[in-house]
Amino acid sequence: QVRLVESGGGLVQAGGSLRLSCAASGRTISSTAMGWFRQAPGKEREFVSAINWASSNTDYADSVKGRFTISRDNAKNTVYLQMNSLKPEDTAVYYCTTGLNNLSVRRGQGNYWGQGTQVTISS
Repeated sequence: QVRLVESGGGLVQAGGSLRLSCAASGRTISSTAMGWFRQAPGKEREFVSAINWASSNTDYADSVKGRFTISRDNAKNTVYLQMNSLKPEDTAVYYCTTGLNNLSVRRGQGNYWGQGTQVTISS
């Protein structure tokens, strides 16, 4: 069993930055891919980014490429999402998840999900 806890969300103005963290406990995540999804009000949950266990391969949704950066620290069992140049349309609850590989993360096939952290971008 893996427990994922997101943090770092908040309210920022458009153009600002936030750094989300996802801390895993219960089992090491060093051998699994990790990723982020988000869900805006009235919309379906959508893929944001993924990173493989070795940090050698990352994947991003087109809507966040060039603005968001995913990283991980296996020693700390933590995954991060650095979000820059934030836009009002980035407003959503952001969820952390696991997966066998980046493709399974992108498909939302992870066995474990966090409870989410709210990100609100004001215009």
